[in-house]
Amino acid sequence: MEPLTTSYPLKYSVHRARIVVVFLSMVLCTTILCLLQLRFFKPKIKDFYSFEVKDSRGRIISLEKYRGKATLVVNVASYCQYTDKNYIALQDLHREFGPSHFTVLAFPCNQFGESEPSSSQEIESFAKGNYGVTFPVFHKIKILGSEADPAFKFLIDSSKKEPRWNFWKYLVSPEGKVVKFWRPEEPIESIKPEVTALIRQIIMKKREDL
Repeated sequence: MEPLTTSYPLKYSVHRARIVVVFLSMVLCTTILCLLQLRFFKPKIKDFYSFEVKDSRGRIISLEKYRGKATLVVNVASYCQYTDKNYIALQDLHREFGPSHFTVLAFPCNQFGESEPSSSQEIESFAKGNYGVTFPVFHKIKILGSEADPAFKFLIDSSKKEPRWNFWKYLVSPEGKVVKFWRPEEPIESIKPEVTALIRQIIMKKREDL
């Protein structure tokens, strides 16, 4: 009698081999897609000017409009021991260097001694009426904690310096990078050389591009 033979082991091996090939093909395709995504769809690196904020009336404003300028970003307050001195100095700075190549950007905040209790529009009116400010005064924000405004959080993360009181100042380059920061008690004269240097770079670059 001839011995019985079966094709089951062979069929099983072929089937298993096909599964392995399909699996490896899927892994290869997934890897290629991931590499392509990394190559062509890299997430845009954030800079200060890539954020949006609100103006004093709650309208969305893109900070992109300030790209190419040197900007001094300040957390302001209306009822603080530093209010008078800083608002006067900031307006003098803005008048001297702005608005073509430089601007002050003021962000009211009530997290320090509750010294900014008013509404955003009231704050803007206070700054313009009492100090004649011509630089933008934005919507009141939080700059500390989980509800911190993303644009201001970027300044803090970049400088590794968190404001401890009102009128901390962050100098931002035309490319949106934090250059330097100052505490509220530091004189405005210490800021001028840094602003002047940035403005000089802006002017030289514009001449080179002509």
